[in-house]
Amino acid sequence: MDLQKKDNYILVTPTENSVEGFYGSFLEEVKILEKEHLVLHFSETFNITIQEILLFLNIANDFRENGMSFVIISKGIDIDDVPDEINIVPTLTEAIDVLELDAIERDLMNF
Repeated sequence: MDLQKKDNYILVTPTENSVEGFYGSFLEEVKILEKEHLVLHFSETFNITIQEILLFLNIANDFRENGMSFVIISKGIDIDDVPDEINIVPTLTEAIDVLELDAIERDLMNF
């Protein structure tokens, strides 16, 4: 797993050979990362299925409850097939847009 600290988020790119391998590594690191906004970039590594994306549902919910953003980048996924609790987009640019929209939403909720 490759972690790159950006200005306002951490970009996580799997280096493992499978989603299951990455998921195991990710679970070991997620407690350290829970105070950061995360973007998981799957498009560069391997194709992920909807069933594999659902592995991250509880993590996405935990991040949201803690006021943090959690976005998955993956091409070829129909967002209508994914629960609303998971932010999934096809590009890094769109992931950054989601982070910004989440920040605006959190600011509005604090008014």
